[in-house]
Amino acid sequence: MTAEKPRDFPALPDAIARIHIIGICGTAMGSLAAMLKERGFEVRGSDAMAYPPMSTWLEERGIDIMRGYDKANLDWNPDIVIVGNVSRASYADAVATRERNIPYLSLPEALRHFFFEDRRPLVLTGTHGKTTTTGMLAWILTDQGRDPGFMVGGITGNFGSNYRLGHGDTFVIEGDEYDTAYFDKVPKFWHYAPFRATINNLEFDHADIYESVEDIEHVFRRFCDLLPDEGSLWVNGDDPRAMAVSAHRQDIRKTFGLGAGNTLRATDLRFEEGRTRATVLRDGEDLGELDLATLGDFNVRNALGATALAMDEGLSFADVADALRRFKSVRRRQEHIAHVAGIDIYDDFAHHPTAVGATLSAMRSQFPDRRLWAIFEAKSNTSRRRVFQDDYPPAFAQADRVILSRPWKKDDDLPEAMRVDISDIAESIRQLGPTTELIEEVDDIVRHVAGQAEPGDLIVGLSGAAFGGLHHKLADALRQRFES
Repeated sequence: MTAEKPRDFPALPDAIARIHIIGICGTAMGSLAAMLKERGFEVRGSDAMAYPPMSTWLEERGIDIMRGYDKANLDWNPDIVIVGNVSRASYADAVATRERNIPYLSLPEALRHFFFEDRRPLVLTGTHGKTTTTGMLAWILTDQGRDPGFMVGGITGNFGSNYRLGHGDTFVIEGDEYDTAYFDKVPKFWHYAPFRATINNLEFDHADIYESVEDIEHVFRRFCDLLPDEGSLWVNGDDPRAMAVSAHRQDIRKTFGLGAGNTLRATDLRFEEGRTRATVLRDGEDLGELDLATLGDFNVRNALGATALAMDEGLSFADVADALRRFKSVRRRQEHIAHVAGIDIYDDFAHHPTAVGATLSAMRSQFPDRRLWAIFEAKSNTSRRRVFQDDYPPAFAQADRVILSRPWKKDDDLPEAMRVDISDIAESIRQLGPTTELIEEVDDIVRHVAGQAEPGDLIVGLSGAAFGGLHHKLADALRQRFES
């Protein structure tokens, strides 16, 4: 991260009809394309990774995709270009955009310009939990008739989509601290002009762009500066770093969490029958009970953050709790994939060691007597780096069986000294107790687990990516073994 403030917003044409998107097949960029199309713009885009399911999803919505990054992609004369984070300054269509003096925006600039105007942005941030918390708040406000717009980093269970235009006066957005674009090296959430916000937690992540946790603390501190005096900021009071970066905004800061000092507090947590229940207090007053179809302490904190902003928007706790009772989690967050012969398979996005530990802890709390398998893929920019080498083993300690796949790239461009040592992690996990194996390829993992899993087992596949279709391949293999 190099810049200390976003670039100056460029001058745009008075009339915009045609929009080209570079890197259109990324999840967020594809969603933005569909949102703009829904708003009535003609949208086309380019991408080197134009493959299903995103390519077909866009084509079904009448959005043309040009394969590769070529200057000819702009020959249809778009009025503006939106440039995805995947794009480098040297890509031919990025070069042509500048040479032809076509105004260009980043994704967060485009969101603010086209979708936040005359609305209150409600921004959910934090190293962990922001996708689920965003989905929760979007559902609460929609369920209670507020009709918000929203964009979240995953497919929501209640909507079957990761965006909605809405017509209400709020827009709910996941506040990502990752950088914006090659021409604007600041966190995405610096662009979002937050009116209300949460900080769920804060620790070191995104090791490809941040050198230290102090760098991350700096960008969150600056984010807090963006909130207006009439807005509100809710911070996880159980997280020391979140509290530290927001200390200078005590004029608008309140806290949520499980500890006794929080403004909004959950107590008496119970995990039973696939649900989590807790009593909620505000300034010591009993508001009632949360009843969630999600597992773990961390999801209670997620729900408290969403509850806090919803109540600031004028909803009663009773209405919020009623909506959350019917909240369906975001896909790939403890998502139940299959039940085969008494064996349950879950998919979870966890790839940071804290998230891995929290997910497995939640599973162990809910299912204390079942044999727990944890299958992990190191693919993200975080998990491929040695920086968390010593943090992964204790994260897996609550599993009974652990399988680690090879790191995503055999020919990783990371210097060897910076790469995670999977073999060393495997040995360290063994020393903590779980039976641990290193199996490089997904198909070999499937054969191994399908041959050894027994009724009653609980299998969790953990990855920041698709894991080569592991979960569905495993379900098919188990059906073949037990049902054929």
